[in-house]
Amino acid sequence: MNRILLIEDDIDLAKETSLALEKWGFYVDLIENFEKILEEFIDKKPDVVIMDINLPLYNGFYWCEKIRDISNVPIIFLSSRDSDMDLIMGINNGGDDYITKPFSIDVLVTKVKGIIRRAYKYSDSSSIMHYDDLIFDIEKGTIKYKNKCEDLTKNEIKIFTSLLKNKNKVVSRESLMMSLWDSDEFVTDNALTVNINRLRGKIKDIGFNDMIKTKKGMGYIIQ
Repeated sequence: MNRILLIEDDIDLAKETSLALEKWGFYVDLIENFEKILEEFIDKKPDVVIMDINLPLYNGFYWCEKIRDISNVPIIFLSSRDSDMDLIMGINNGGDDYITKPFSIDVLVTKVKGIIRRAYKYSDSSSIMHYDDLIFDIEKGTIKYKNKCEDLTKNEIKIFTSLLKNKNKVVSRESLMMSLWDSDEFVTDNALTVNINRLRGKIKDIGFNDMIKTKKGMGYIIQ
């Protein structure tokens, strides 16, 4: 049974969402002490975090960054904020998906199932990929070059895997979006662009510049 940590300060909505998720076979933990979200995360060891942005004390972006310091667990933002900037901030801060309120529980369940399937499909693999002397460990979600190492988010892992598997071939934006979310129905171009740019930044930080090239009107390529 997959475990979900639901971080929502609207108690009625939290209980309603929790009951709906439990009917679909998930085990749901609710946060009661919003001062100790990170401690609760460490204690509960969830498979997925569903988190509101507007929270007491510190917002969801803050807690997402704290979780990202220690874990690559999938994080879905659930918020009444619906601007492109909020979506970009959510993805930029390490979120894997973003759902606006009011929302359909069927959409939420579909997103949760999809993100679990995608996030943990590599759990039984120790697959290692290489690009020159760069080492990409899919299972651990890390890229290493010489003495430098960077952790990748689940979305970055999938993007990098797709590009490396298709080395010297252009991978379309549509193909990447499908690999991330199975369907591009709920995805904006901004979300993919943010993920690509963040991945490029991490690759650059370990010593590779311009590895991922843009083919205008076509997609991306690693050569």
